[in-house]
Amino acid sequence: MLAPEQQLTEAKRRLRLPRIVVICGSTRFMAEMNEADLRETEAGKIVVKPGWDMKSPDGLRSDPVEADALKARLGDLHRAKILLADEVLIVGDYIGDSARAEITYARSLGKPVRFTHPEVAPDD
Repeated sequence: MLAPEQQLTEAKRRLRLPRIVVICGSTRFMAEMNEADLRETEAGKIVVKPGWDMKSPDGLRSDPVEADALKARLGDLHRAKILLADEVLIVGDYIGDSARAEITYARSLGKPVRFTHPEVAPDD
């Protein structure tokens, strides 16, 4: 019996889906993420990326409890995007704690990880 991740990979293959790339990194690079989205889409890939920028004025929540709960839900959602994806693209010239955790998670799943700025790629 195949593991769930292997079943997902096999189902995507049978459906002949294009490769799926998830864009990760600090949301301070949202403009660069949008540019990467265009490039990857032009290359024929399905792109998923953060849909909410908690650092923007629109993303802020005045209630700290609500903000923390939202951040946790968004983190869970982004990990699901990584699980769904065939590869990960880290955007930006800075790797913070969240991006580092995303890289570690992607690598634990055996997902290839690319960087727009390879010089910041962690070795772990």
